[in-house]
Amino acid sequence: MTWLMLLGALLCMLCVGLGTPDSEGFPPRTPHNCPHKCICAADLLSCTGLGLQDVPVELPAATADLDLSHNALQRLRPGWLAPLFQLRALHLGHNELEALGRGVFANASGLRLLDLSSNALRALGRHDLDGLGALEKLLLFNNRLVHLDEHAFHGLSALSHLYLGCNELASFSFDHLHGLSATHLLILDLSSNRLGHISVPELAALPAFLKNGLYLHNNPLPCDCRLYHLLQRWHQRGLSAVRDFAREYICLAFKVPASRVRFFQHSRVFENCSSAPALGLERPEEHLYALVGRSLRLYCNTSVPAMRIAWVSPQQELLRAPGSRDGSIAVLADGSLAIGNVQEQHAGLFVCMATGPRLHHNQTHEYNVSVHFPRPEPEAFNTGFTTLLGCAVGLVLVLLYLFAPPCCCCRRACRCRRWPRTPSPLHELSAQSSVLSTTPPDAPSRKASVHKHVVFLEPGRRGLNGRVQLAVAEEFDLCNPGGLQLKAGSESASSIGSEGPMTT
Repeated sequence: MTWLMLLGALLCMLCVGLGTPDSEGFPPRTPHNCPHKCICAADLLSCTGLGLQDVPVELPAATADLDLSHNALQRLRPGWLAPLFQLRALHLGHNELEALGRGVFANASGLRLLDLSSNALRALGRHDLDGLGALEKLLLFNNRLVHLDEHAFHGLSALSHLYLGCNELASFSFDHLHGLSATHLLILDLSSNRLGHISVPELAALPAFLKNGLYLHNNPLPCDCRLYHLLQRWHQRGLSAVRDFAREYICLAFKVPASRVRFFQHSRVFENCSSAPALGLERPEEHLYALVGRSLRLYCNTSVPAMRIAWVSPQQELLRAPGSRDGSIAVLADGSLAIGNVQEQHAGLFVCMATGPRLHHNQTHEYNVSVHFPRPEPEAFNTGFTTLLGCAVGLVLVLLYLFAPPCCCCRRACRCRRWPRTPSPLHELSAQSSVLSTTPPDAPSRKASVHKHVVFLEPGRRGLNGRVQLAVAEEFDLCNPGGLQLKAGSESASSIGSEGPMTT
C-alpha cells in the first residue's frame, strides 16, 4: 500500500508540472471550419478588411451573421450560401462586385438583411435577387446602377427598406415599383440619382406610409407645377422625407444644370402655377381629434372586401393582429384599429392597407389624428345662492327708494338740503340783476337777525319797466320761507318812497 501511495503522489506532481490543456501554455482552440484570419464568435463570422478576392471555401454552418465587407471581392459563386442555412444577415459592402448573376442567393431563404452598398454594380437583372423571399432590408446605395429590370425586385414580398441612393438611375417606375409589393415597403431611398422625369399621378397614387419614406432629394427633377404643388402639400402635411430634406429638393428650370432651383426656397418660379390641376391628385385624409385618456376606433373602409388588413402607425410600425408591440394599439378581427387610452404618441398619420385579389396597392385609407389635452372643467357655480343675494339687494334698494325721502328737514335738528340756483333768462340779460346780500349796501353796518334773510331787489335797466325782480339768496332757508326780504327800487316808480330794507 505504501508504494501505491507514493506512485499516486508522483503522478500528481507530474500533472502539475506539465499543466493542463486549458493552461496558458497551450493556444486556444480554433472553432471548427473558421477561415484563416477570420473571427468566429458563436453565430457570427467576421472576415472584414482582409483583402479577400474570393469568398472562403469553408464556412461554419452555424453562421447567422456573415461580414465580408471591406475586401476586394469581384464575383460570387452560385450556391455559395448553401451550407449557411441559418444565415440572417449578409454584409458585402465596400467590395468590387460588378454583377450578381442568377442563383447567387438561391439558398438564402432565411436572409433578412443584405448589404451590397459601395460596390460597382451597374444593373440588376430579373433573377439576380431570386430566393430572397424573407428579405426585409436591401442596401444598394453608392453603386453605379444605371438600369433596373422591370421585375428586378419581384419576389421580395417582405421587403420594407430599399436603399437605392447615390446611383445613376435616370428613371424609376412608381406604378409597379419594379415588381415590389407596397404592402410592407416603408422606406424607398432614390436620393442623389439622375431622375429627370417622374410621373406625378403615379407619385400621388402611392400609399401615404410610402410617401412618408420616399426620398427624392438631390435629383434633377423637372420644375413642373403639379409636382411642385404635390411636394408642397407633402411638406405641409409634415411627411418626414420632404420635411427633413426640404433644402435639398431641386429642379431644373430650363433643363440645364446651371438652372437649378430649390423647390421650397425660390417659390417665385412657381408664382404663375395654378393649383387647380393639382386638386384631385390625392385623396384627402380624414382628420380626427382625440382627447388624452379617451378611446379611439378607426375603420378601414375600402371599395371592395379585402382578404387581409394591416395598419401603419405614425412611428412607421406595421400593425397586425393582435396589435402594437407596446400593447397600446389593438387590431381587431374586423380589421379596425382600437386605442383604449389615447396618448400624445398616437398623434400623426394612421394608414390602413387592404390587400386582396381585386385590390391595387393604393387601396388605402388615411386618418390624420390630432391629440389634445381635455380642458379643465370649471368649478361648480351655486346659482341659487347668487339669485337669493340678488333678490335681497334689489329689495333693499326698492325700500330705500320708497321710504327714504330725498330731504329730511327738521327745524333745528338736521341740516336741510341746499338746492343750487338756476339763473333766469332775465338775470342773464342784466349785468346788475338781483343782488343777494344780508345787509343793504347803503345801510349802516349792523348785525343781521339770526333767523332772517334779507333780499334786495333792483329793477332791471333793460326792458323791465319798473317791475320788481325777485332773486332768491344762495343760502335761502327752505324751512323758513316767510323770512324773505325784498328791495324794490326804480327810477320812475314813486309808490315806494324809501330805499331802505323792507321786511315781509
